[in-house]
Amino acid sequence: MKGDCAAGTEWFAKKGWTPFQFQMDAWQAFFDGESGLVNAPTGSGKTYSLLVPILIESQFDQSPHSKGPRSIWITPIRALGKEIEWSANDAIAGMKIPWKASVRSGDTSTRERAKQQEAPPQFLITTPESLHLFLSRKDYHQYFKNLSSIVIDEWHELIGSKRGVLVELALSRLKTIAPNLKVWGISATIGNMEQSLDVLMGFSTNRKIRIVKADIEKKIEVISVFPDAVETMPWAGHLGIHLLEKIIPIIERSSSTLIFTNTRSFAEIWYQKILDVAPQLSGVLAMHHGSISAKIRTWVEDQLHDGKLKAVVCTSSLDLGVDFRPVETIIQIGSPKGVARFLQRAGRSGHQPGAVSRIYFLPTNSLELTEAAALREAMNRKIIEERIPYIRSFDVLIQYLLTLAVSDGFKPTVLLEEIRSTFCFSSITQEEWNWCLNFISNGGASLTAYDEFKKAVVIDGVYRIENKQIAYKHRLSIGTIVGDTLMHIKYTSGKYLGTIEEYFISRLHIGDVFWFAGKSLELVRIKEMEAHVKPSKRKSGKVPSWQGGRMPLSSQLSEMIRLKIDQASTDSQRDEEMKFIRPLMQLQKTRSHLPTKNQLLIEYFQTSDGYHVLVYPFEGRNVHEGLGALVAYRIAKIKPITFSIAMNDYGFELLSDQPIPIEEAIETNVLSSENLTTDILASINSTEMARRKFRDIAAIAGLVFKGLPGRKIKDKHLQANSQLFFNVFHEYDSDNLLLLQAYEEVMEFQLEEARLRVALERIEGQKIVLTNPEKPTPFSFPILVDRTREKLTSERIEDRIKKMMIEYQ
Repeated sequence: MKGDCAAGTEWFAKKGWTPFQFQMDAWQAFFDGESGLVNAPTGSGKTYSLLVPILIESQFDQSPHSKGPRSIWITPIRALGKEIEWSANDAIAGMKIPWKASVRSGDTSTRERAKQQEAPPQFLITTPESLHLFLSRKDYHQYFKNLSSIVIDEWHELIGSKRGVLVELALSRLKTIAPNLKVWGISATIGNMEQSLDVLMGFSTNRKIRIVKADIEKKIEVISVFPDAVETMPWAGHLGIHLLEKIIPIIERSSSTLIFTNTRSFAEIWYQKILDVAPQLSGVLAMHHGSISAKIRTWVEDQLHDGKLKAVVCTSSLDLGVDFRPVETIIQIGSPKGVARFLQRAGRSGHQPGAVSRIYFLPTNSLELTEAAALREAMNRKIIEERIPYIRSFDVLIQYLLTLAVSDGFKPTVLLEEIRSTFCFSSITQEEWNWCLNFISNGGASLTAYDEFKKAVVIDGVYRIENKQIAYKHRLSIGTIVGDTLMHIKYTSGKYLGTIEEYFISRLHIGDVFWFAGKSLELVRIKEMEAHVKPSKRKSGKVPSWQGGRMPLSSQLSEMIRLKIDQASTDSQRDEEMKFIRPLMQLQKTRSHLPTKNQLLIEYFQTSDGYHVLVYPFEGRNVHEGLGALVAYRIAKIKPITFSIAMNDYGFELLSDQPIPIEEAIETNVLSSENLTTDILASINSTEMARRKFRDIAAIAGLVFKGLPGRKIKDKHLQANSQLFFNVFHEYDSDNLLLLQAYEEVMEFQLEEARLRVALERIEGQKIVLTNPEKPTPFSFPILVDRTREKLTSERIEDRIKKMMIEYQ
């Protein structure tokens, strides 16, 4: 045993703190040489459960003067890295340990990187992507040979993504370099905690592992912000801004407030609207999201830490944070669509042990108040989502092989054993492994004729990349976060503001005004991948939109929403939110029906737009996308008919210009789970959906290159390149693992086939209630509005919706 819990207790006492039992349990497990996972609620001090024993154990360092980190702390977001650095250096100074903690991420300056290269910090805080950049260095074996511990912070944020796969692969390598490495994760509660430990630890391990769980009940108070009157015909996004004046007193009463939005576009809009209504907040209101420059984000974080800001409008970029931060109040704009995300954000208030977390829920439409009640129910029942790990992500594996080939190279036999020790690739066959090796050295079966895809060469049984240009391009491409091509936003004076996706800038003309980073900007010129701007005094302007803004409803929250609708159907609702929207529910019941938990509601009616079928499984947008296509396909087999399909988190709509044989469809079991996979693939354009998925896979695997710094390749060219590869593989290389992966990801993540199957099996046990309302209902109206939004061009959406509301009242 190296270390003593008493030293940690002594330092805590100097800070005026008393350690929780779970913290001391983690300290002892660490000193005993164990690895594992610390599970504790947000704001309970879980960071210090591992930071403290790492620093205490440093006193027993056998080679204190050798270069390289002794401990690595992985964070999923850069903002958290800065807070960990502050806390670590504060503890280092307090314990008088001759260590230094510093951050290495995409925000780290060239000067700081050079300093770290010369004198590496003993406590390195980095991201999964930057860790892989270290693995691409020629001397990484030497650099990491004295590593004694690694902590993966906020593991629940990484496990359900390809970034989690990056972590798995890096750990498999580091455990070989440093056999006695202690591996620890820190996680908030998720539904599959034991599995998340398996993913983190891998299978081939002789380590003693355990989960250290905090026995702390975090008190969370959910306060809904109600409109003055209930909308009986709600539509998404409408109500939020109309409640703006109700949150100003909340902000002014609080010493500090985080205002969470679900998208960066909403953050930009809300920041401006708050200042319009409350100009007195100018100077003490800030904005924070991932597209704003690192310099501005850092300033916001520092001002928030020092208590100089009254409020910050933010996205998930401030979801996470180290403990004991002085944020008093949280406001959530719109439903977060998941219990875990809501808990995470709520926990940023009262972010210290024993404090009550207070979160205000501001709905963007009246019906969304149902989700506030459902979230509270889920928290009371301790229901929380699972994070499903990625498996067999061959695009990430190919990137990793190229990373190792860029550095010191690798021997396939030795590396395969490491790869198979990971959760993601435990099932990889020898044939698949040979395919990967052939792909990086010869381009696979269909690209053999092209030298540019012969990246790795084999010298004495070692796979290496000798070409410096290929190595340089690969290092620039490391990572799994893919999206639209980004353009840099700069003032004409040269000051850097942040990044916007290319497709938004491409729609602007010189002289157009848009909002970014809370500023009104006029586009002056576009130079390569830079948009040069100047300040504008105009109050109106376009707001940037970023791809991937809509989050689907989780299955756990869906279940609780169905429960709340069931309670409303029997008039047994107890929540203040459900009591408030009783007029809406009553109108739904009068015009159509309120389904109980044992019923599925289907509505069929006609308007000037055509014939509408609306189905309400309450299963989330992704599942409804698949269900809508499936039902449309099966009805078309009864009668040749074409549909337009719209959906939201509560249901989906089939719209046709001719009568829909819905009664016959119900009789023929159109919602059966039988032949699901076959019918789904036939009902959607699976090839087109896979083609879109393949673009990201191609980028991760290094098939397409996004360009050199300052000379990025245009997004449409990247799309064309990836489509070319897809078409070639589709026609000539149908067993290509990357091609097959694209189809699997469509089914697993876009259409959520497993969840869709569960939904259909549930529906098979329900009674179908078919109604024929004379007018659209409160449940159907938001879906009709969403479809209208997508097709409107010249007429203002608000004007059209007002006409619809008058028509359907």
